[in-house]
Amino acid sequence: MVTISTLDAPGIHSDASSSTSGSFPGFGEDAPLDLSGLTDAGLQAVTARLIDKTFDAFAETAAAVKNCAHPVRLVGRSETYELDPATGEVGGLLSSFDSADAPLGLLYRACGNRRADVCPSCSRTYARDTFAMINAGLVGGKTVPDTVAENPLLFATFTAPSFGHVHGYRGGKPCRPRSRDIGERCPHGRPTACHQRHDEDDALNGAPLCFECYDWQSAVIWQYCLPQLWRYTTQALRRALARCLGVPDSRLGKVASLQFVKVAEYQVRGLVHFHALLRLDGPDGPGSAAPLDGLDLAQILQAAAAEIFVDAAPAYAGDPSRRLRWGKQLDIRVVRDGDRIEDPDSDLTPGQVAGYLAKYATKDANSVRADEPRPHLARLVEECRDLAESAAGHYGYGTDEKGKPLNPYHYLGKWAHMLGFRGHFSTKSRRYSITLGRLRRARARYQALVAASHTDEEARTQLLDLGQLESLLLADDEETTLVIGEWAYQGSGWTNPGDEALALAAAARAREYDQWKAQTKNTTNGKGK
Repeated sequence: MVTISTLDAPGIHSDASSSTSGSFPGFGEDAPLDLSGLTDAGLQAVTARLIDKTFDAFAETAAAVKNCAHPVRLVGRSETYELDPATGEVGGLLSSFDSADAPLGLLYRACGNRRADVCPSCSRTYARDTFAMINAGLVGGKTVPDTVAENPLLFATFTAPSFGHVHGYRGGKPCRPRSRDIGERCPHGRPTACHQRHDEDDALNGAPLCFECYDWQSAVIWQYCLPQLWRYTTQALRRALARCLGVPDSRLGKVASLQFVKVAEYQVRGLVHFHALLRLDGPDGPGSAAPLDGLDLAQILQAAAAEIFVDAAPAYAGDPSRRLRWGKQLDIRVVRDGDRIEDPDSDLTPGQVAGYLAKYATKDANSVRADEPRPHLARLVEECRDLAESAAGHYGYGTDEKGKPLNPYHYLGKWAHMLGFRGHFSTKSRRYSITLGRLRRARARYQALVAASHTDEEARTQLLDLGQLESLLLADDEETTLVIGEWAYQGSGWTNPGDEALALAAAARAREYDQWKAQTKNTTNGKGK
């Protein structure tokens, strides 16, 4: 049993030397934060904080929001009262808080954005939560029974179909040699082959060999209908499982349960892949014995995915209907066949898969936008907006009696920045594992315990059993307090460029520390084998 305490942030201690064996190189005065991006205005702002002695207040605030790049600023106050969960009766006042009492005179809250290009710190927190959620469904823990590690597990990648030949990185090989088509040209006079060896960061990667031959409209419509295609796929897989097990669709839950988690990843051509983990459980929920093994489940998924399609409505009068399917490159790998047996031919472990999916959960369309302009991505954005304008009503689709647009692509323009993809980047079935909301609530409870250890003398000396800490934080207890607050939005972001630069630099150092800690752990484990 231990008392709760907090750890100093990496890069703050000056008593630890970077030369000390086993210590993080970012510690110490000889390893300052990287402030190469600090502007003259930012330097003046940092200097002003040192002169007016508000730097410590800023540091405390930045630590409270985990060095968020764009924190939300709030003004107001709140009061916490006792609450009887049985009767709902409100008791006495426990505590009160006013934003004027905060270090900088405002309440700062982390923005919580999952996108790494918007807020590196908050996206890292989101990735950690996603990893914990995915990993719990793989090996158990966090309210999920450990026996879930004995159930069959698949890792599947659903790709986009081809809408025309594109350039790409081929590992040092020619892009599209097609020796049998030497000299062949498309109807627009462009070669149908490419003998260049593109680098990984080549701006041509993902671009069509011929912009006129490429089916831009179908690509955008496929992307827009992707959530529906995924829903049909999971429904078809459950129906196929029921047929294999000899039960009606409505009674599948009596013999088996299919759970999944998936994330979306943008390709350089601007279209989305889905990476999914699929786990087969028995009828008694996560961890109960599955009626099939991983190889059987993989065969059922392969057959079901090949049959799924979505008939997309025409975008305008005269537009042909489209039957949308998955790409031919459906990759299904058996991570675990059952009874904790992992596929010997697979180089994936459950932990690697969880980390892989968590990484892509923080990406979006900006992940394929390089510093150089990519015309094919701009063309996809333009196509989204053109189709949305075509859906305004003058191409055969009008509005209903309530004025609602009848064209299913009317709102496509709202998703132009996502290249037409309107789905969630990470989703899971209900019983795959713990929810992200419950993990966030557990973090808030932990932070409340840490805060109490600094302010409450009784809590400071209280000992906690670490074996019970997780169950305490994840408990689904009824609330015993009532918080009444009056808050007003004051703005977003730090109030000067110096604060933002320092927060970003500290967040970068924290990421370096996490990476160093992971590498050290892997190296130590390797030596111990």
